[in-house]
Amino acid sequence: MEKTEHILGTRRFLPMFLTQFFGALNDNVYKQALLLVITYGWIQQQSASVSTLNNLAALLFILPYFIFSATAGQIADKYERSFLVRMIKILEIIIMLIATAGFMLGHLWLLLIALFLMGTHSTFFGPIKYAILPDILKPNELMSGNALFQSGTSIAILIGMILGGAVISLSQGNMIWISLTVLSIAAIGYICSRFILKQQVSTTDLEIDWNFFRTSFQTLKYAKSLPLIFLVLLGNSWYWFYGATYLTQIPQLTQQYLHAGENVVSLLLTLFSVGIGIGSLLCRKIGGSEVNIKMVPIGAIGLTVFAFYLAGSMAFLPERTGDLLGVSDMFSSGAVYYHVMLAVTLLGISGGFYIVPLYAMMQAYAPRSHRARVVAANNIINAIFMVASAIFSIIILSVLKIDMKILFCITAVLSAIFTTWLLIRLKPKVATTQISLED
Repeated sequence: MEKTEHILGTRRFLPMFLTQFFGALNDNVYKQALLLVITYGWIQQQSASVSTLNNLAALLFILPYFIFSATAGQIADKYERSFLVRMIKILEIIIMLIATAGFMLGHLWLLLIALFLMGTHSTFFGPIKYAILPDILKPNELMSGNALFQSGTSIAILIGMILGGAVISLSQGNMIWISLTVLSIAAIGYICSRFILKQQVSTTDLEIDWNFFRTSFQTLKYAKSLPLIFLVLLGNSWYWFYGATYLTQIPQLTQQYLHAGENVVSLLLTLFSVGIGIGSLLCRKIGGSEVNIKMVPIGAIGLTVFAFYLAGSMAFLPERTGDLLGVSDMFSSGAVYYHVMLAVTLLGISGGFYIVPLYAMMQAYAPRSHRARVVAANNIINAIFMVASAIFSIIILSVLKIDMKILFCITAVLSAIFTTWLLIRLKPKVATTQISLED
């Protein structure tokens, strides 16, 4: 832990870490608040079903990654990155003002527009935050830096889910409190961004292509020309398909299967986030500081096994009527509820094992001059997989009317097939491209 603590205390890492932390926090406070006002009817839902609106919200948040990532990658490679981060944080404050108008007016579509804009904000921030890590960290600090980024993001998600759920629950329809919350977090994020050190620019002669269709194609074509990198990007993107499929359904799972309230939604998302944080830190501790894939197969196995465990636990939940369960009820209503909570936590830990090494490999093996564009290619493929996840979930749950437990089982089987193929292809390429990041 000595190296990790030292990195977190440095001027080169801490402001970037905090800026990322508060950005992830605000994303999740806002998304959680929106999902809850849709699921529990605090804002008029028009004629669409809760399931359709929840999956539409997930789709709108990640759609900008598909549209704007390639352009964002070019901008992050061409211009000084600390200045870009500050501009993006100002944009976040403006978006939260739009969200405030949506909350105060009770206008669902205005809130969905703000969600799309938050996805756009995250799209332009993504290539910067991951491209900047290899510049501000030493080679043997890269695994630690990624572990801290992932665990910090998990803590931000955890706090965001709790805070978003708590504010909505306690305010009982008074939307001024959630509005003040998201505006305050955006302002704190901007203040943190003011302390990020100025970065060197290596490709000032790069010409920005504003045709995002052409730029996206060229960015993906470049990533595909790097076989190891492209496999790593596919592995990253599968994780986002998998995670989006599960996390988007948690509000509905809580309401329909657990017969529980908004705070239990926050509890389950908290357990998942804590799991990712634990998995991320254990990954660094067990796997070492050298960039490697030792923990990826363990994570892949867990993503399949514990998904079946969750689906099996849901099958034994009792039918309930009457008042919705609260958090304390979850711990006093029988062992089956503990199984659900444990399964969600173990899924998070498996995700931490799986994703941290892949992100470190992406940064370590990407050419420095194209690093932000490699991250942009990663975001585009992530977006494709997450859009596919939203469509997949809508078809299974809303069109075919198949039970959510079956959705989870299908996803588990697909995960086993995909990760087996990935590891078979990845291991020989890693073995022939050994890069030691030890001093």
